[in-house]
Amino acid sequence: MTECAAVSILFCGTALGRRIEHAEAALIGAAVGAALYRGTGGFALPIAGGLAAFAEPGAPFNKVVGLGFGGVPTAAEFEAVERAYAERGSPTPVELSTLADPRIAELLAARGYRAVAFEDVLGRTLGHPAGQAPADIEVRPASEHELDAWVDVVVQGFAHPDGEGVPSPEEFPREVVARAERDFAAAGVTPYLAVLDGHIAGGGSMRVTDGVAQLTGAATAPADRRRGVQGALLAARLHDAEAAGADIAVVTTAPGSLSQRNVQRRGFHLLYTRAILVRAAGQ
Repeated sequence: MTECAAVSILFCGTALGRRIEHAEAALIGAAVGAALYRGTGGFALPIAGGLAAFAEPGAPFNKVVGLGFGGVPTAAEFEAVERAYAERGSPTPVELSTLADPRIAELLAARGYRAVAFEDVLGRTLGHPAGQAPADIEVRPASEHELDAWVDVVVQGFAHPDGEGVPSPEEFPREVVARAERDFAAAGVTPYLAVLDGHIAGGGSMRVTDGVAQLTGAATAPADRRRGVQGALLAARLHDAEAAGADIAVVTTAPGSLSQRNVQRRGFHLLYTRAILVRAAGQ
């Protein structure tokens, strides 16, 4: 029996979607909080059960997340969010789940938002075998003195995408991504290193919120790809997520990407898609 056959298919209704989106908002809020501690002049504004976040110019977590599961914001509330982004020279990006209240999409369309990209959210239940890592790959949480090495390998991996699936229109400066990864670590994300043949070949991270294990930031150094690093990182984090009391694990991928194929081989199923919508600054 294959591993995927052994993992029960996870159905995602609005209740589970709410849990996952609330976990996402909590993660982004904590990371932006770490950035604000550095004095970046950003913001984290609650809005209708979600969060409008801005860390610094060009940061990957400058976006509105978690909408659609806690009521519909008023036009005035959205105007205040849009002003906050515009004051920092930024458009207003919104990530909206297909499980969200459809009135949110109507509101955004009326305000001139347009879809520029999509990302898939996949998940699986825990309590099933997560597969075995190759014997020559060691995966472990990074120690404090290994944080620089973890940031380096993750940033290096992100700078060289796998080239499969739908390309993302978003590009982030390398130094901004590095600071964002440090903010994630400061926000309580556990960093992981994958060591292959005595050198660091990949990195990933995980955060557990209300039983939802978010597997974030996984990347492999280009020279070490196709050697099982991603599978090893997945297996280790799934094992630790279960030990931490999580009942589900989720991961976000680009549609049709190699990363998506890798996690589906480990028993993940597509739960829903997020549309990335943008209203240009000054519109």
